[in-house]
Parts: sequence; C-alpha cells; structure tokens
Amino acid sequence: MGRQRKRVVNSDAGPPPRRDERPPALHRKKKKFDIGKIFINISIGLCIFSLIWFFYALYMHSALAKRVMTLHPSPSVLDVDSSSAKVSPQRFWGSYRPQVYFGMKTRSPRSMVTGMMWMRQFSDTDVNLRHTCEQGDRLQGYGWLMHDGLTFGVQEIKESDFTLTTEFVKRMGGDHGGDWTWRITAKQHSSAPQPPVISLMFYAAADTQGFLEAHVEDKKRLASITGFSEELGNFKITFGKPVTGEVSSAKYASYNHLQTVSPGLEKLTDIVRQSLNRRFVYSPPSGEKRHYIAVDTYKPPQRQNQQQPADPRKESDFVVHQVTVQTPFQIEVLFESASFRSRPNQLVGAVMTQELEQRKAEFDEKFKKTFGLEEKGFKASQVRFAKAALSNMLGGMGYFYGQSVVKSVYNEYPLLYPEGALFTAVPSRSFFPRGFLWDEGFHQLLLSKWDAQVTRESISHWVDLMNIEGWIPREQILGDEARSKVPAEFVVQHNENANPPTLFLALQELIEQLSFNPDQEESTLPFLRRLFPRLKTWFGWYNVTQAGPKPNSYRWRGRDKDTNLFLNPKTLTSGLDDYPRASHPSVEERHVDLHCWMALASGIMAQIARLLGEEHHVFQLTHQALTNNSLLNELHWSETLKAFSDFGNHTENVSLQQEKVYVPPGQPRHQYPVARLVRAVGSEPKLRYVNALGYVSLFPFLLRILEPDSPKLEPILRDMRDPNKLWTPYGLRSLSKADPLYMKRNTKHDAPYWRGAVWININYLAVTALHHYGNTQGPYQEKAAALYEELRTNIVTNVYRQYVETGYVWEQYSDSSGRGQGSHPFTGWSALTVLMMAEQY
Repeated sequence: MGRQRKRVVNSDAGPPPRRDERPPALHRKKKKFDIGKIFINISIGLCIFSLIWFFYALYMHSALAKRVMTLHPSPSVLDVDSSSAKVSPQRFWGSYRPQVYFGMKTRSPRSMVTGMMWMRQFSDTDVNLRHTCEQGDRLQGYGWLMHDGLTFGVQEIKESDFTLTTEFVKRMGGDHGGDWTWRITAKQHSSAPQPPVISLMFYAAADTQGFLEAHVEDKKRLASITGFSEELGNFKITFGKPVTGEVSSAKYASYNHLQTVSPGLEKLTDIVRQSLNRRFVYSPPSGEKRHYIAVDTYKPPQRQNQQQPADPRKESDFVVHQVTVQTPFQIEVLFESASFRSRPNQLVGAVMTQELEQRKAEFDEKFKKTFGLEEKGFKASQVRFAKAALSNMLGGMGYFYGQSVVKSVYNEYPLLYPEGALFTAVPSRSFFPRGFLWDEGFHQLLLSKWDAQVTRESISHWVDLMNIEGWIPREQILGDEARSKVPAEFVVQHNENANPPTLFLALQELIEQLSFNPDQEESTLPFLRRLFPRLKTWFGWYNVTQAGPKPNSYRWRGRDKDTNLFLNPKTLTSGLDDYPRASHPSVEERHVDLHCWMALASGIMAQIARLLGEEHHVFQLTHQALTNNSLLNELHWSETLKAFSDFGNHTENVSLQQEKVYVPPGQPRHQYPVARLVRAVGSEPKLRYVNALGYVSLFPFLLRILEPDSPKLEPILRDMRDPNKLWTPYGLRSLSKADPLYMKRNTKHDAPYWRGAVWININYLAVTALHHYGNTQGPYQEKAAALYEELRTNIVTNVYRQYVETGYVWEQYSDSSGRGQGSHPFTGWSALTVLMMAEQY
C-alpha cells in the first residue's frame, strides 16, 4: 500500500483563522469592483480597435483603389514581341493610322510614322489643308477600294474638282519589315473648269525614338530622308519627282521642305499649318507667275551625338517634303530598309506596277473564293462595293499604344491605366478612330472570314487589357493622337461599367470554323487555351457586377445620373445609348438584352471549356438557366406589349419643358441663367414593364434563345413585319413608330439616336436569326424564311444604293427615306452587309 500523506502543522501558529475572522481589509480588497479602471481599459481597447480598423480600412481602400489599374495576373495571351518585325514581319508595317487620310506606321509602341497632307493652291479659302479624316472636309468620298490587310492597298479620295488615288505595296526582306512604296496619282474631274494645282506634303516623324536627317539637292528639293530607330535599324525614304504618264512634270513643280521637331503626333497638322506662308512664286506651264502657299524651312539645333538613337527628348524629329504641281501627275515615295541586302531591284516604276497588279489579282481571287458574290447573282458594281466595304474595315485596322484614363468608386481622381497596345478595327476613321469593345465583336465576324489570324490577334489584344477584376475598359483611347479626337467627357472609363460582350460572337465564329476547317486547330486551340483563364474572369465579372435584383436577372450599370436633364436617361454601356429604358433608374431594373448576352456568353464558355478539356458544368448550368424560356418569360415577357421588355421604375408620362427661371421685378433678364429644357414627370413612376417595342424586345430572338416552337416567336415576327412598328423598306427600325419616344429628342441638343433609325449590326443579327429559324423545324419556319429573303434584300439594296449616291457607307440609315446619316465613312459593323450578301452566318 502506498504511503498516506500527512499534513504538517506548526504547533506554535495555532489553528488557522476562520474565513469570517480574516482581516476586514483583505476581505474588502477581494470583493472590490473598480468601474473606473474597467471603463479606462474598455476605452483603450476601443481606441486600439478603432486605430486597427482605421488602418485596415485605409489599407483596404488603398488596395481596392489600386485594383482598377492592376492588370490580370495570368500570362498574357500574346507574347511581348508578338507584333515585332522578327516574329510578324508581314504585319509589321501597315496603314495602322486610320485617323489620317493616308499614312503608315509599324506595330511598335514608339513607331516612326509616315503620312501625307495636301491642299489646293489658288483656292477661294486661304488654307484648305487635309490630313486627319474630318467630316467637315466635305469630301465627295474617300476610302479603300482594295486592301488585303497585309501587303497592299488602293484608296480613292475625291475632292470637288480632282481625285487622289493612293496606292502602296510592301515587299518582305531583311530584319525590320522590308520595303514599301507609295504611289499618289492626281487626276482632275471632267467638270473642273481648269486643271487644279495641288501641293502634296509627305512627312516622317520619329515619335521620340531615333532620328531623321534630311538630304536636299539643288538647294531646295528634299530628295530623301535617312534615319535610324531601334525597330527599323537604318533606313532611307526617297521622294520621286512627279510625272504625267511617261513625261516628267518636274520642271513645272515647285519644292519646299520643313525640318523641325514636334512635341507630339497630335500636333503635326498644327505645325505644318503654322509654318505656311506666301513668300514663294510658282510658275505653271502657262508661264504665269503667282504666289502660292508653302512650308517654311527650319532646321533644329544640331545634336551633340548623332550616333545616339535613343534620344531622351520629348520632342520628335519631323520632316516634311512639299511638292506643288498641276494635275494630272503621279509621284512615288520609296521606303528602303538597310537590312534588306539581297533586294533584287527597287520597288518603283514598272516593278511596283507589276507587284501591285499581282496583289490585286490575288485579292480578287481570294475575295471570290471567300464570298462567292458573283455566283449569287450580284452585278460587278455590287461586287466592287462589297470589296470596298471589306477593304475599308481592313484598311481601318489601327495599332494604338498608350494608357487609358480610368476611375473606380475608390478613387477620388482618375488614374492612368498601365501602358498597353491594341490592334483593332475602328468604327469610323473620321468620327470614331479608336477601339470600341462592343463594336469589335461585330467587326471580327467579317474579318474572321477573310483572315482568322487577324481576329485571333485582335481578341488577344483586347483581352490582354483586362484588369485583375475582369474588367476591360470599353472605349480604348490610347495615346495623345487618339485622345485628341475624343471629347473630354468620354475619356475617363469607369470600372463598374460594362459593354455587350460581343467578342463571344467572334469566338463562336472561330469555333464553328473548326468544324469545316480542321487545319485551324493548330492555331485556334492554343489561342483558346491561353485565352481561357482571362475569359473565365471576364465572364465572372459580368455575372457579379451586372447582376440584377432577381436570380438570373441582369442590369446594366452606368445609366445617366442627372435624370431631370434627359427625357429618358441614357444607357451608354448597353451600346444602345438613348434606347428607352425605365424612366427612373433604380436597382430594381432588369434588362432583357443583357440577359440574352449572358445566355450567349455562358453557352460559348461551355463550348470552349469542353474543347479544352476544362470543367464546363458551371457554364453549362448557367446557360441552361438563362436559356430556359419559362424563366425568360417570367422575367421579361410583357402581356400588355405582347413582347419581351425591360422591367423597372417607370412612367410614360414624361416630357421636356422649359425650366422656369425667376427674375425679380425690375431686374434685367439677361443677368439670369438661360432657361434649360428639363424633364417634367406627369405621373409617379412605379415598378412595371417598360413596354418599349424595338431592338431590345427582339434580343431573345436575335441571339436565338427562343425555342423554334416557342409561341412567343409569332408576335415577334408579326411586329417585325408591321410597317407601323418595326418594318421599313430599308431594314428594321430601332424603335416602333407607335412608341411615345419614337424620334424624340433626349435633350435640346441631343437628337434621337437609337429611337427609330435603321442600324446594320442589329439588322445583321435579325437576318441571321431569321435564317436560323427559317432552316429549323418549327411552326414558324415558313414565315421566318420568307421574312429572311425580304429583309436581307431590303438592307443590301439600300446600303449599296446609298454608297453609290453618296460615296459612303453610313453609321445608320433613315427609317423614312433610307438616307445614310450619322458618321461616315462608317465601315465598322455596317460592313456586315458583305456577309449578308454572301449569306455567310
């Protein structure tokens, strides 16, 4: 057994005191409850917690503020040098300056740029200098007649009394993109009272990289420019003398040149304009002496080190060669790369003519093989129109480099986005010479038929501009030259704002091409694999940031906030600008077009995931939910309208009225603000369907979400064919004639835009949808097929007729006359007419 423990007690101490006999002070000390100390401790704790929370909130706010300008962390779709002369020599040089009438640059961040200006001498106006594409120039027409996107282009520019034909041909060789030659031909119109005298001004600008040196002969004529840049190495630009047929016009020509520096590419026109003077004398063939306008020669200070190509100055070398001569004449400009050592001959004269004719023949053959318009019964003039429409989109491809200006709710002021490049088509060279996200998906539907590599590169450039959240700035304004063409209020991009994800249309086309062209798997599948991580983030961003008030509903962010200034607040982010939405923007809105875009995108995401062997079930489930016709009817079918509709806080009882301005008796009226037009609301809005019949109502049909046997198809087809609603002889109008906002101004200065006009991109979707339902078994198959034939014919006929009558393809067309209107030339999505002609959907 173990030992028992015994307690040892000191006999001298006596027994321990009982609890109630302990000292009173000790008893009170244990029982005391110090409120003051507790309060102090709690206060200190709260202060520490507040400080921690403050610094945490500050850190989080700072982190969130930086997210808008933090690029996506996944590897870029494109390699850093993908556009370089070494990797992509054929595409290195190109007409990548859509904002100028004629010019070329390379696909590099700090490219040397070349271009042409011109003006008519002895005209009624002092200076009629042409350079950047301007609608105010009122040309009779301009645009590419032929352009293959790679090696050559032929453009026609029509003034009132003469026509300039600009041609270029590229030749591969060397390490820096090879050589190219321009040929400019000027011919007077038969209606001109006398041969016009024209000054052509050819220029080169180094754009802060490298240097240029002018070489003058006979003390006046600029014969050539030599230069160096990192991307181009050493090069030479030679200016030929003007000729008329086989006869030289040089003895009748006058020459001037300008050598200076430029603070930016957007300043080139101003520099030339400011240098013009009247101190020179011109002697035309008649022998008559007259003063004409010419540039003033100026040489900048000599550099300390001519061998240093990377000049740190902000200014760029800028050299202009002016030749003044009477029409008709022809001039050639030759660019030669010093690295092209095995050049067989110079690309000038008969050699250039031979190369050019060969490229034209190859273009014609490829166009015939790709679109087959002759086989469909189109006349030669209609085929030429289609070639011009395609060529203008190819010739309107731009290569931009710079920084967007962006903002989020966490930024007090706009920030500069990281620098980036964008290779993209543009909607309009005169009015919109920059990248637009929702336009580009439509552009690539056409370009993918011609050259799928262009489409893959363009989509890659766009997606590589995605930030960590999955947001892509919807309007790309990269570089000072691009920014100079944009009103200030449209420059800043907000990261809560989306745009229709039309790039999925182009991706769908690339996927479908795999089924009949397996050879493209080698290029398309690796492209999709690199793209996929960013596509997942992009799709997720839409799902989260554009979510609506109900499950599987969606709402566009970014509607106009000053609601009392607009008849109906615009929704620029939807791409349909002033199309009628709920009169009073709220979080309760549900937008049917965005629902359909997400249905399309989820289906294509599932397709891509399956192709790549990636997890696709989440995308497939989303697609099944969004294409569920019962859910679509529940969220968006209006029994009153018998059509699909937005839902929101809405009233139709609105009007624009002059604001009342109180002027005290006896006070002069001019000292008080001018009365504005403001919106008057006659009845309180309530949550309801918007009931605006138009393009938005058609989206479940346009994107083929409706089942072929859906009873909702019948009223849609009926409304489309009703002349009192959507039908016109020129295409479907954007808003029903019966709608209260049909052709109504949104403000005093804001004319109707998507409130009745005929737009080709939506009409293209309508034609393709009719083709789909007309070839799919269902109760409305026959009616859809008949409408398809009629609508396609109407659109093609009118766009072609307007091109013949006006010289342009237009942004939109009048629903009452078919007349082209808006910006022009607009060979962005309006060029989809070519696909309708070819019936390639």
